[in-house]
Amino acid sequence: MFKKKGLILLLLCFSVWGISQTRITIEDPAEWVASDLSPYVGQTVTFATPMYVCNNYYYNSGRLSISPRRIYSPTNQAIPLSEEYETIVSLNKDGIVTLTGINGYHRMGEKILNLTVKVNSTSSVSAVGTPVFAGNSRADMEKGAPSVDMRGKHRLLVCTFNLEYYLVENLGTDYGPDNTTESDRQHTKIMNALKKIQADIFGFVEIEQGQAALQKLAQSLTSATGRKYNYIDDGGSAYGSYTKSGYVYCEETVEPHGNLQNNNTGVMNRKKMQGFKEKATGEVFIFSLNHFKAKSGSASGADADQGDGQGTFNASRVREAQSVVSAYNTAKGYYQDEDILIMGDLNAYGKEDPIRVLTDADMTDLHRYFHADSSYSYVYRETAGYLDHALANSTLLKQVTGMAAYHINSDEHDGFTYDKSSDQTMFRSSDHDPVLVGLALGEDNTNDIIDSNFEECYIELRNGHPTIHYAKDGYYRIYDVSGNLCLQGRITDTDQTIEETLPKGFYIIHVYVEQQQKQFKLMIL
Repeated sequence: MFKKKGLILLLLCFSVWGISQTRITIEDPAEWVASDLSPYVGQTVTFATPMYVCNNYYYNSGRLSISPRRIYSPTNQAIPLSEEYETIVSLNKDGIVTLTGINGYHRMGEKILNLTVKVNSTSSVSAVGTPVFAGNSRADMEKGAPSVDMRGKHRLLVCTFNLEYYLVENLGTDYGPDNTTESDRQHTKIMNALKKIQADIFGFVEIEQGQAALQKLAQSLTSATGRKYNYIDDGGSAYGSYTKSGYVYCEETVEPHGNLQNNNTGVMNRKKMQGFKEKATGEVFIFSLNHFKAKSGSASGADADQGDGQGTFNASRVREAQSVVSAYNTAKGYYQDEDILIMGDLNAYGKEDPIRVLTDADMTDLHRYFHADSSYSYVYRETAGYLDHALANSTLLKQVTGMAAYHINSDEHDGFTYDKSSDQTMFRSSDHDPVLVGLALGEDNTNDIIDSNFEECYIELRNGHPTIHYAKDGYYRIYDVSGNLCLQGRITDTDQTIEETLPKGFYIIHVYVEQQQKQFKLMIL
């Protein structure tokens, strides 16, 4: 991915508002660094390449951090301490510049088109005129939860959501709400999100122990949606502000299959398995819900920070991942079904050791399977990545119609939390995004008419439009070099031309047919 230094190419000069202005294109946003601005210090320039908001921490003062790419956690995209990891660490450090002179509120991940700035230094630019922001706005999120129906057969929706200390009792312990006013506002914000999602099964983490919190959410969902929701009673009682993982489900579509299985390796009450049966079909799957040990806090020995980007308690998280695999090997006999969906806040990014324990055990990372390097559910400072996971074993994978994170929280400013403002929208109802998975249980797409020549699949350009050959009944996703999803869709013909026009540039195309996947690189001139 990272082969040579990104360049800024001079395209043309023209005059706007009487100012001599240079239009520049960033040849490779993935490798651009702020020092590339040095030839333009003191000048007014327009970026032909879109810039992205990477940090909105200082938005009230008219400042944003921007870059021509989203900044991702190195261990979300590369194995810790690998050469690629070291390259990303270096590029992240040098790939951000401060933009001043901005009005209004803008979420992280918003794109700025044709941004005109005065270059003050290699670390600071000032907006000239009124920039145009596009995409990833609150208005975009209000349109509804993202599609999880890439395969066209979605019936059940499963959602996991870290509720960031959702408490209804034991308030004022320095964790979660301090009083009933904050608790009510927290509940309102979370319910506004859940009403948008309306999953058939919710897996909540960081929720108060005991049954009161789960009961309140189930009752509120029933009242808000008109669908009957219930919860899995784990028999525990509330004490202090300790949190657990727990299930809420829609009785109209699913029912529990067997009893709840607890796994208390490491942190207690946070790793569970429950079988669920779809009422319409009688199909069963195992839902493994987890919340691994956090990266924060002091630790010693193998749990000490090893300086590899994985933080403290990595060894503990590895043991927790191993225990999930072990628990599954037992549970599939108990539930008499091997289909498993592993979800939850694993406090590890996509390429870290605990996740590789799971993928080495025949689990497919659905973030990467469906979204390549563009997926995230959590933003820490400028860096995005996914701590909130969804993995499926090989038998369930063919029944997964899609997955996505719903970016209502991670890109928001912290000032909109229930304890810092009177805001009651769904935005920043937590510090983690909900993660959604679509299922069509019992559907085996290998029974579809699939092009038997997929091994010969290739892509060619026809009048500037990609044409995909030999992937009928699969689907495609097209990403730019920053890992941003540009186009996606079903492949309905043996030779299918993508009619949408792509701007000139470099793209990566993923073609999926069943459990097979091919990747192509494409340059549109």
